[in-house]
Amino acid sequence: MSNDLDQLCVNTIRTLAMDGVQKARAGHPGMPMGMADAAFVLWTRFLKHSPANPEWPDRDRFILSAGHGSMLLYALLHLTGYDLPLEQLQSFRQWGSLTPGHPEYGLTPGVETTTGPLGQGFANGVGMAIAERFLAATFNQPGFPVFDHYTYAIVSDGELMEGISHEAASLAGHLGLGKIIYLYDDNEISIEGSTDITFTEDVPARFRSYGWHVLEVDGHDLEAVDGAIRAAQAETERPSLIACHTHIAYGSPNKQDTAGAHGAPLGEEEVRLTKEALGWPPDAQFLIPEESLAVFRQAVDQGQNAETEWRQVFENYRSAYPEQAALLETLWAGELPEGWENELPVFEPGDGPLATRAASGAVLNAVAAVLPTLVGGSADLAPSNNTLLRGYADFQADTPAGRNLRFGVREHGMGSLLNGMALHGAMLPYGGTFLVFSDYMRPPVRLAALMDPRVVYVWTHDSVWLGEDGPTHQPVEHLAALRAIPNLVVIRPADANETVAAWRIALERSEGPTALCLTRQKMAILPETASAASETVARGAYILADGPGAPNVIIIATGSEVHLALEAREALAAKDISARVVSMPSWELFDAQPASYRDAVLPPDVTARLAIEAGVTQGWAKYTGLAGDVLGLDRFGASAPYKALVQNFGFTAEAVVARVLQLLG
Repeated sequence: MSNDLDQLCVNTIRTLAMDGVQKARAGHPGMPMGMADAAFVLWTRFLKHSPANPEWPDRDRFILSAGHGSMLLYALLHLTGYDLPLEQLQSFRQWGSLTPGHPEYGLTPGVETTTGPLGQGFANGVGMAIAERFLAATFNQPGFPVFDHYTYAIVSDGELMEGISHEAASLAGHLGLGKIIYLYDDNEISIEGSTDITFTEDVPARFRSYGWHVLEVDGHDLEAVDGAIRAAQAETERPSLIACHTHIAYGSPNKQDTAGAHGAPLGEEEVRLTKEALGWPPDAQFLIPEESLAVFRQAVDQGQNAETEWRQVFENYRSAYPEQAALLETLWAGELPEGWENELPVFEPGDGPLATRAASGAVLNAVAAVLPTLVGGSADLAPSNNTLLRGYADFQADTPAGRNLRFGVREHGMGSLLNGMALHGAMLPYGGTFLVFSDYMRPPVRLAALMDPRVVYVWTHDSVWLGEDGPTHQPVEHLAALRAIPNLVVIRPADANETVAAWRIALERSEGPTALCLTRQKMAILPETASAASETVARGAYILADGPGAPNVIIIATGSEVHLALEAREALAAKDISARVVSMPSWELFDAQPASYRDAVLPPDVTARLAIEAGVTQGWAKYTGLAGDVLGLDRFGASAPYKALVQNFGFTAEAVVARVLQLLG
């Protein structure tokens, strides 16, 4: 079924994986050994990539979604000529190495996304395929295929069990993403044993019901895998799943087809026995035969030739369509078109009252024309989230240049698709749902914060003030939970102009995701924000209103509670108490400011401080100090009109004044 040289190459992958895991005394050798045949075929016969330039825009994307088998990817990257020396494979899972336990985006050349949490890579790939299709439909011209590439992945049993794979696969089938080709490592083994104990569904039938093109092959038959990939490439209207029936830890006399090979080294003696069974020198460590390396390293010249041909196409494209080419280069560099911010609206008090979710929708529609890759939508909540781009088509199988993504009720999948779109490059993706359902998105949000792609979350209905839907839909602990994620910037704007500023921050922020937490209820537009919000919101917190002389008390608030703070300030002034009101839309942005600025906003000598936020009080002591107080909500909400909730939960000017008087003794 294969020639001797092919088998030598496959066994090179297997033995590198075995040796890396064994030397580290930790890792997952079984999957790389089982999928070595299929991976060899894909990487040497089909994958369009340039090891000398891992960032080439029109490369095929390869995702090791089964990230626990990371030694498979590291072996392939080293063998095909990426800047990943053999010493890095020998330092697998060690401090400071480029070969961590699971692939990490931004660390290792050639790694397209951080994988490991099962199913995330699967869904990232769907996002990347959406990006490829949209960019091709938007920018390609006859004779100029600027974007024309596949998204490949290796996925596992565990991932097909995870709910996110169901969400992403369902949407991919609906959208007819024909350039997705996933190789399914169907080895019927998971950590606890045979998959028969939990996973007996008909996977091919399931994917066919999603609208996928499904093939089944012997995963150790190189020519069968080759034929399946060719058939998948020929299918242009459906994503393809190739079920590769494999043996975990292929070749191991005592560990093949056992759970013991999934997440632990084979053991030194078993490594020796396996190498003997594969016809390999049993005592050789990290051996790469010259003949094998020569086969893999053909990828370097092939990749450079493919990239050179593409660059010539792009130069011709630049000559024919100079404005589009210049725009593409700007977007690909992670920059925004010059002057885009001039389209941002400015709201005056007479324009209100206006819910910040509505202001967000106004921003999106104002900048859509000048940001052509601003693409996104909602988890079936577009009318509530105000995420619809008016005048633009939906992204569907027959309208691939559409800019409104209908994610359906798939919050988890949506979050991961947004990551894939952003990681692909040139895209400005956003996605919306209710803030309370950010819980369903937390895994991809955490990974976005870990990887740094520019993703914007539009989370509306940001507090118990959404009212009658009750505690199941009323976020209470969510702001605190999201603020706990490193590198996620959470912004809760007080009015329409702070919302405009929040969107500007989110779009200009090139490293990491941004969460916009927006009101359902209408809010007055504050006179102070029309001219100042653009600069002040970017600093995380600022003095919105001050009294004569030094303040007696500082009231810090976010979002809708800023208005309550201003109302209380007037009542305190009638009692000759000078209150400074600080709007603090973002903890993270404020914490990043110099100490001098933070002290100017929150003078250390003013210890009488009250924070107001309709959520749990956890974390606020950082800003109020031990002598301060917090008016929050350390309980779940209730079902009632929001004005009744305001009264019953004590978010009134009278209650604020009483708290301040207590602070002042």
